[in-house]
Amino acid sequence: MVQKNSRSIKTRVQAIRHGLAKQNASCLVVIKPANVTYTTGFTGDDSWALISGRSVYLLTDSRYTEQAEAECIDCKIIRCSRTLAETLTKLTKRLRSVRRIAVEDSTTLASFRALKKNIAVPVTSVGDVVETVRGTKDAGEVEAIDIAASMAAKAIKRILRHIKPGISENELAGVLDFQIRKLGAVNSFDTIVAFGPNGSQPHHRPSTRKLRRKDTVLIDFGVKYKGYCCDITRCFEVGRPTVFYKKVYDVVERAQAAAIKMVKDGVDIVQVDAAARQVIRESGLPVYGHGTGHGLGLEVHELPVVKPQSKGKLKAGQVVTIEPAVYIPGKLGLRIEDDVLVTKTSCEVLTCNCPHSILLPCSKQRFS
Repeated sequence: MVQKNSRSIKTRVQAIRHGLAKQNASCLVVIKPANVTYTTGFTGDDSWALISGRSVYLLTDSRYTEQAEAECIDCKIIRCSRTLAETLTKLTKRLRSVRRIAVEDSTTLASFRALKKNIAVPVTSVGDVVETVRGTKDAGEVEAIDIAASMAAKAIKRILRHIKPGISENELAGVLDFQIRKLGAVNSFDTIVAFGPNGSQPHHRPSTRKLRRKDTVLIDFGVKYKGYCCDITRCFEVGRPTVFYKKVYDVVERAQAAAIKMVKDGVDIVQVDAAARQVIRESGLPVYGHGTGHGLGLEVHELPVVKPQSKGKLKAGQVVTIEPAVYIPGKLGLRIEDDVLVTKTSCEVLTCNCPHSILLPCSKQRFS
């Protein structure tokens, strides 16, 4: 169930209408599932929403009408007996105020062509109208992300005792996923567990590789609670830490701290990215190729994106990850990732309760 209430839904829709006016369109066809959820409260699949100047419509089929009636707020439900494109075409003919229709660019080419062919008024493609509004979270959304982060912290604390020689990456990922389910949540993405040199692959898929007596562990995972995601990466060394691993850990930790220190309302996004990269560059270690962070919400990757090419400034109410890293192929990968709420004067780290230590927190002597 998504965090929602009637007032927040209305506020979102009004902001979207304002953005739509800049596109010179009288209504918006919402295609992306997360955007449908955001504007209607509906969490099912295979459905579209139409936002006109006066109303919001949800187009769905018989599989979801009961769910839609229970979930949707201030929304008219249209039951589809034909395709979504055909149902939308029929609906727009009844709406006399429609002069120009904007369709989210996440639609398929076939659906877009069908709409352009059959709808009498001009049909155009637009992007990021809803996503831009979604970027700034209301109090209920922040609370849901905060709870997701707390559940993530509980889940990883429960699996620390399982991190011992002989366990495979696959097994450890499964144990963590099970604990997330036991807490009443779900994964926001597939859990990444990487031992030793496998950590140099940012999106490594857990394998049968087993943990050794002296080894490194990278865990990148997320929890979704009431539709909202958190995203965390933690790295540990088992056994006696090497001098080199200590150096890398210290550098990444300082890089993250430098970036988080920059986070507040009105700061240029590129400055946050640059702060982390500068620390790593000055250390002589290789600078990571991905962004320093990204927005979080109904999806695990949202606006804004924190990278060297980013434009714009941070805004109070945004939640972003800060995740600098060092990757050395064939040797190690080390990334520290936390979720940060942008405030007017500074920021708040929502994931600070998640175990964070160069050595495995459960026992510093177990693998020595």
